[in-house]
Amino acid sequence: MNCAPLTFHHLGLAVKQPREAENFLSTLGYQMGAAVFDPVQNVHLALCTHATQPAVEIIWPGDSQGPIDRLTQRHPAGIVYHVCYQTMDLAATLAHLEAAGLRVLCISSPSPAVLFGGRKVSFYNVAGMGLIEILE
Repeated sequence: MNCAPLTFHHLGLAVKQPREAENFLSTLGYQMGAAVFDPVQNVHLALCTHATQPAVEIIWPGDSQGPIDRLTQRHPAGIVYHVCYQTMDLAATLAHLEAAGLRVLCISSPSPAVLFGGRKVSFYNVAGMGLIEILE
């Protein structure tokens, strides 16, 4: 089997304001994590978890220009715009994807993420898949 060393972690939902997304997810039984501000990404974040459903990260804009501004302007009701996977070895994962013939373009180099206790996250555009986040 030709499996990349990645495991699913969460879906990323970009919204203008979190209240309606939080209401919907809590109605489904999700637990709302504490909201944090990530100054590196200039976004507010909250991780919502469920015992049997995929985790959802709610992302909404900071006070100044940020990476999701255009998304929330084009999709005012919100949009799932990335899938996050985690890995124990980013270099090995990227080498595996490249060896598999996948076109992977780095959008954002690894940087510490407030929401994940300083664990590094990076973003990649994968041809045929779209935007993925990799959590180390």
